[in-house]
Amino acid sequence: MKNANVSLSFKPIVTLFKRYHLTLFIVFVTGGLAYAVLSFTQLFTESTDSSYTSPISAGSIDQATLNRINKLHTSDEPTPQMQMPAGRVNPFSE
Repeated sequence: MKNANVSLSFKPIVTLFKRYHLTLFIVFVTGGLAYAVLSFTQLFTESTDSSYTSPISAGSIDQATLNRINKLHTSDEPTPQMQMPAGRVNPFSE
């Protein structure tokens, strides 16, 4: 007799799940995705710790590399013109 009372008490809940199982699934999946997006957004917008020091030492740079770096142009300077090597023919031109 006790089993009959338990099954009768869960019958409305089972009927509800049978009828709206797809809707409930979509609501839970959408809610989970929304939570994930909000969590990642909060994680990426948090301020970083400015007291961090790198464990890697900077080391030294040789003079030849330093000269090559200094020859590079900055982004506000115009790009130098490309010069094609002499004696070569571009196969894609007509």
